Amino acid sequence: MTGPLTGKRILVTGASRGAGRAIAAACAAQGGQVVVHYNQQRDSAEALADELGEFALGVIGHDLGKADAGAHLWQEAEAQFGPLDALVNNAGIYRATPLNDDAQWGAGWSEQLAVNLRAPCDLMRAAINTFRARGGGSIVNIASRAAYRGDGPDHAGYAAVKAGLVAAAKTLARAHSGEGILIYTLTPGWIETDMAPSRVEARRAAVAEIPLGAVAQPEEIGAVTAFLLTGACPSATGTVMDINGASYVR
Repeated sequence: MTGPLTGKRILVTGASRGAGRAIAAACAAQGGQVVVHYNQQRDSAEALADELGEFALGVIGHDLGKADAGAHLWQEAEAQFGPLDALVNNAGIYRATPLNDDAQWGAGWSEQLAVNLRAPCDLMRAAINTFRARGGGSIVNIASRAAYRGDGPDHAGYAAVKAGLVAAAKTLARAHSGEGILIYTLTPGWIETDMAPSRVEARRAAVAEIPLGAVAQPEEIGAVTAFLLTGACPSATGTVMDINGASYVR
């Protein structure tokens, strides 16, 4: 099978489940070869690799909460699977940072700064330095609508680090687009994954604020990501695309 991503070798972080899994599948469906990253769910990552067959280069485990994890992951992925053409920064965590709880506030900020901001920025840095020597490459970051509209009162930390990722991606896109390095960012609202609200009351409230009347499906994130990685619209580099059912319109 050939497609617009044939010949592209893509590292997808957090690919063992949810949106990351859908992104990996969408890339493979268009001919891309995927490195499936996971943190703890090795069995799920290996099951996905089996499903993708020849379009899975392999699986790689790495805890993105550790110091310099992003740089190490990129180096290890290239050492194991060869030169990479694209990066999808999908892995992320959602932690509360309530004002009235010192322990949660501190832990939530520390964990999210490491996983949601430092690791993807380190990965972008490593990828860009590699791509510059090879004549180009592509990066897609999965951020959140919270970067622009904010989040609930107990999730200031989450909103702040996602805003930081958006700003870093814009900065690097402006700096390196002339070298053939294309960087895009998606800012979804709720996605139908295990991070979405599950309690009845919370679910009703989440859907009620979405004019479309439904949370996004992981396959929607996968489809947009795969399209951007094809390079069909290089002038869109630096763009931030909202996928939130018109729940936040800029």
